[in-house]
Amino acid sequence: EDLLAAYLCARDPSTPLMARATLIGAVAYFVVPIDAIPDALAFIGFTDDAAVLATAIAVAGAHILPPHREKARAALLIEQR
Repeated sequence: EDLLAAYLCARDPSTPLMARATLIGAVAYFVVPIDAIPDALAFIGFTDDAAVLATAIAVAGAHILPPHREKARAALLIEQR
């Protein structure tokens, strides 16, 4: 949910450029297969992805607004059905 909310925030034109750049960088790091720690390693493979995303949300999280989170939740509920 946080990843999708960050993506939606980064795509929002009203989000400041620095916050958008931070969030886009974090989302890109999460989806690009080249990592500091390969994702194929059980459990620890995703820790670097989670750390990058958590840091980006901590830095730019004030710009992830309730509408971004609501859209993310709605999209995930649709996908789960």
